Amino acid sequence: MKEYKFLKQKMTWSKSQDNFEDEINSHAKQGWRVVNVYANTSGGVYALLEKDKNR
Repeated sequence: MKEYKFLKQKMTWSKSQDNFEDEINSHAKQGWRVVNVYANTSGGVYALLEKDKNR
């Protein structure tokens, strides 16, 4: 069985792409893997993460 997590980050001067990458890498160390990433027109970036529930 799979478990999913949805990450969101609004890109501003104080929150950069590097911060979002650090957050994704932190989740990867916990067994999460990126399934999809997309951005919207209002500056938000979203990532869908997945991992096995029994991990």
